Amino acid sequence: MADFIFKNNSMALVLVICSFGLCLVSTHAELQRFEQPAKTEGTLSFLVLGDWGRKGAFNQSEVAVQMGRVGEKMDIDFVVSTGDNFYDNGLTGKQDRAFVESFTQIYTANSLQKQWYSVLGNHDYRGNAEAQLSRQLRKIDSRWLCLRSFIVNSELAEIFFVDTTPFVKSYFTDAEGHTYDWRGIGSPRDYIANLLKDLKLALSESKAKWKIVVGHHAIRSIGHHGDTEELVRKLHPILKANNVDFYMNGHDHCLEHISDTESPIQFLTSGAGSKAWRGDIKEQNRDGLKFFYDGQGFMSVQLTQNEAEIAFYDVSGNVLHRWTTTKLFHSSS
Repeated sequence: MADFIFKNNSMALVLVICSFGLCLVSTHAELQRFEQPAKTEGTLSFLVLGDWGRKGAFNQSEVAVQMGRVGEKMDIDFVVSTGDNFYDNGLTGKQDRAFVESFTQIYTANSLQKQWYSVLGNHDYRGNAEAQLSRQLRKIDSRWLCLRSFIVNSELAEIFFVDTTPFVKSYFTDAEGHTYDWRGIGSPRDYIANLLKDLKLALSESKAKWKIVVGHHAIRSIGHHGDTEELVRKLHPILKANNVDFYMNGHDHCLEHISDTESPIQFLTSGAGSKAWRGDIKEQNRDGLKFFYDGQGFMSVQLTQNEAEIAFYDVSGNVLHRWTTTKLFHSSS
């Protein structure tokens, strides 16, 4: 087998009511907040997928089938996309058929007809980034919700979605022939400063049992891109200071679990939704590494008041790695 597995606030006016029982409300901070009720028994479950949109190629369709099966078994509440939603260069516009051919026509299982919360990845910024943020796409497929940065609140957990692409300096200074759609960003320095200010405030005021942050780029990874130094410097300290439990990302086309050596944060990479990078592994800085897999797959998350369970699945639906923790002791097995 070629597969390699390494195991070691006050809310204000309700602005709009969306599908799936979703409400958008405004807060005193800039981050938009969406209310996503947990199940009646107070639990929450969802799937996490990244780096996927290839019109079914590179096993995207096969991964989608397994997501549907796991989603039905878990009775998931929603799906999280960690970005790079459409390859190779995002969408060309609101009418780009790639949206339907890579999303609507691929994720057809009944269990996946739930809200999809998505962030932009660097490949999405190489196309018409504004198109993915447009409400027009929600009219084509009501599951779709993609914004730069926002919050999903279920009371049990709050999920903070962060637009990480503008953090990476090389996209501005050495684009390697690519064109990025920086409309809506303005000064990167000011954009990042304001985003971090809003995120820090929202995290500090959160009363959720579980705090989860989602971005496209990794803070810690031994995959192709490795650690994102800008996030290590600017984002990681804020997560540590505000008792974040999980940071979830894509970007590296693998499945990965690394425990922070400085805090209880778990770094979880789910960027294997289609094309994977076999054998592309960095040797340095394996501290805290619990699991690495360089094939296609996805991740599931199940939360209760006292326990979280994370599982990684391959393209055949096999569980490759399962990890649980209790909130009281941050213990794992």
